[in-house]
Amino acid sequence: MKKFALMGVALAASLAMAGAAQAADVEAGKAKFATCISCHGAQGQGQAIFPKLAGKPAADTADLLKKYRAGETVGPNTPLMAPQAKGLSDEDIANLAAYIETL
Repeated sequence: MKKFALMGVALAASLAMAGAAQAADVEAGKAKFATCISCHGAQGQGQAIFPKLAGKPAADTADLLKKYRAGETVGPNTPLMAPQAKGLSDEDIANLAAYIETL
């Protein structure tokens, strides 16, 4: 009985996360992405030391942006990315991640 209850909770949580990802506003993410263009390119193709973002899964992008925002060291570009992510809300991050996934 406990197994079924735990499976039900896990299923409900995963459905809730899927719903949150679908609720992201791609157009709002596109507007926020304007700040990213100078380093990552208009199509998220990356350039020089700045990585390609185009097509990156939304969950991965959101995870990285939240780590940058929290001040965690993610990689060599952390000093550049942390200030960019600092002012982003959870909604901004979800929207940006949804847009980047469409590139």
